[in-house]
Amino acid sequence: MGWQLTDDVEEFRTAADPCLALEPARSTLLLTISESVRAHGAGAGASARFGHWRESEDAPVSAGFVQTPPLRPLLGPMPDRAARELVPVLRALDPSLSSVQGEEACVRAFAAEWTGCSGGWHVSHRVRLFRLGELTPPDPAPAGRARLATAEDLPLLAEWMSAFATDTGQAVRADEDYTRATAERIAVGRLWLWDVAGAPVAMASVTPTVAGQARVSPVYTPLRLRGRGYGGAVTAAVSRAARDAGAEQVLLYTDLANPTSNALYQRLGYRPLTDSQVLTFDRGVPQK
Repeated sequence: MGWQLTDDVEEFRTAADPCLALEPARSTLLLTISESVRAHGAGAGASARFGHWRESEDAPVSAGFVQTPPLRPLLGPMPDRAARELVPVLRALDPSLSSVQGEEACVRAFAAEWTGCSGGWHVSHRVRLFRLGELTPPDPAPAGRARLATAEDLPLLAEWMSAFATDTGQAVRADEDYTRATAERIAVGRLWLWDVAGAPVAMASVTPTVAGQARVSPVYTPLRLRGRGYGGAVTAAVSRAARDAGAEQVLLYTDLANPTSNALYQRLGYRPLTDSQVLTFDRGVPQK
């Protein structure tokens, strides 16, 4: 039967939820992005694209992806065949697609099919998904305390959200996008700060709990305040809050090029689960 695409998040979740629930941690991005679209839409001027794949008409759904153009498609865990079969579907919609993200095997199968004999792709980013085991907060903790962000913090935290996107190589959005998204996190109590003498020095947010799991993202400390333990302290606080709110699994991604953050999160009790890659095509138009 192959791929079925839709811009209807409810249609996607109805079809894909049994598949996503098999390994919800590995499908965390698909779950949280689709949940965000359910709650808030895809964002100003944007539309979301979802897809699910069956090996045959009678087979259960065994793969899914999500894309909010102009961002790259995010592939959930899937057979290589599903990744290859997704290429002509997305090529018909956007022949200038420049990158793809997901676990190594499926994105490499996708990239090989997309570039054909040219082999024109490279790994541009590597991340590791961690799952929290026994939470071990920093001891001693740095000066200060954890607190929920308030509306008064919005201007500063919207700036921090934009800075985080810049630091991690993401496409930087308009200022109003960060203000809107940050305000939404504050309004529902999902954005925490480490506060020293009334001044925020680090932030960490957490996604809503979906399929029993929540993901910590982003974690940010301004450059001038790094190396003092604030990021670890606020991560521990938001992780505890997620567990206290009922999350059975607490997850986070780290940049594999940053050994400091990888070591920090493991000291807090996070354990490696799986790795993902962003593959960038050296040619925008596939060569066949």
